[in-house]
Amino acid sequence: MFIKVNSFGLTGMDAYRVQVEIDLSRGMPAFEIVGLPDAAVKEARDRVRAALLNGGYTFPVGRVVANLAPASLRKVGSLYDLPLFVGLLRVAGALSCPLDDCAFLGELSLSGAVSRVNGVLPMVLKAREQGIRSVYVPAENAAEGAVAEGIDVYPVANVAELIAHLEGETPLTPTRAEPFVEGVSASTLLDYRDVKGQAAAKRALEIAAAGGHNLLMIGPPGSGKSMLAKRLPSILPPLTFEEAVEITKIHSIAGLLPPGASLVKTRPYRHPHHTVSAVALSGGTAVPRPGEVSLAHRGVLFLDELPEFSRQAMEVLRQPMEDGCVSIARASGTCTYPCSVMLVGAMNPCKCGYFGHPTRPCTCSPSSVARYLSRVSGPLLDRIDLHVEVMPVEFEKLSSQTKGEPSAAIRERVCRAREMQTQRYAGLGIGCNAHITTAMLGDFCAMTPAATALLGRAFDAMGLSARAYDRILKVARTIADLDGGGTIDAQHIAEAVQYRALDRKYWNR
Repeated sequence: MFIKVNSFGLTGMDAYRVQVEIDLSRGMPAFEIVGLPDAAVKEARDRVRAALLNGGYTFPVGRVVANLAPASLRKVGSLYDLPLFVGLLRVAGALSCPLDDCAFLGELSLSGAVSRVNGVLPMVLKAREQGIRSVYVPAENAAEGAVAEGIDVYPVANVAELIAHLEGETPLTPTRAEPFVEGVSASTLLDYRDVKGQAAAKRALEIAAAGGHNLLMIGPPGSGKSMLAKRLPSILPPLTFEEAVEITKIHSIAGLLPPGASLVKTRPYRHPHHTVSAVALSGGTAVPRPGEVSLAHRGVLFLDELPEFSRQAMEVLRQPMEDGCVSIARASGTCTYPCSVMLVGAMNPCKCGYFGHPTRPCTCSPSSVARYLSRVSGPLLDRIDLHVEVMPVEFEKLSSQTKGEPSAAIRERVCRAREMQTQRYAGLGIGCNAHITTAMLGDFCAMTPAATALLGRAFDAMGLSARAYDRILKVARTIADLDGGGTIDAQHIAEAVQYRALDRKYWNR
């Protein structure tokens, strides 16, 4: 006897249909799984057999061969337990309902309980695209799968519930998606009102948030670099539904969604330790999975103590920062993950941290300072739009009881600027100024004659690269948007140029 059961698999961000084909023939009792399965899929033989027997069902007598088609793609994980279980019941004659428009995803315990798996949302979206009407998923994944409207997503806690539903005895109720509320209140986040002083750094962070720009903060220990970066999510614009789905797909594949969660509704903020490997940062391993740069998609990737990261880890970010995606090549194929992130770095100016400090002397030799700074390469530095110096706060400001400007007020300005950009780039696939292509600069970054002349003088005096020229224009466009959205003027260029001066102070002394 031969039957087919629908399931799905993942390759990178893309899902594909898997036909679980089961054949029962005469011969010595055996149960084989073919179709390029990994170790977790091969172990399904024991899990499914135990779940059948513990559920009171009889395992088919004869030679059972299960093929996971297409056999050319490697099948990974335990999500094929449930379709194998259903298929075995069909070939054993214990289940007779039609399954052509159904798909099954889930891991089985030996008792028959259905456990959560990773990547449910992208697989349910692909099932809807391919005309599947019903998908049966673990109960803990149901809210996530229900985000895909137009398809019935049934929560399954154990195999007894599933069989009772398929036989029409006790129908399950499809899970319905929660209404999406665009944005989450920033009141629960750390607030800039608690930051004393540092007006210049807060201004730079506002510009970075308004245009989606990369930023580097340089200053001595204790000046507030990490404190400033941790509050950046409180001024970022709210997520749209499309952005929330993108982020949720990545976190689902990585297994980072909490049980019962539906959509990720806050922008990611990832801050890996400086001992992180290049593979963990960019993504990879033998079975490719998203790295930190992809987990921060549409949010912030904060690298504290930037020079302490390995050179390989830092340099692996160069291509993703330019392209907004990272491609991982393995012998089995290539997969691509999106990584449109705001990179925020923080670093000391030297090993002891006090080079350039107004009151404390630096104990490092000039050669030691140069070696420390050289850990951040010029090409990486050139890809960071804003460089800002964060100096120690004076005692008067620290001891003052006056609160700073709240994040809510800054966020309003950021949202107004982002709304201008959304309207300006409608239909172009661009979300913010940081993503303007070189070909579009002439159309969207028009300058007054005074601004053009000032930028020309700065270009010659500072020896800027073509990439630095483009990034100054993009930052000036954001500053102009915060100023009302008109033509880029000399004052906008002047402010943008000052954020490219610190590499001359520290790296090109």
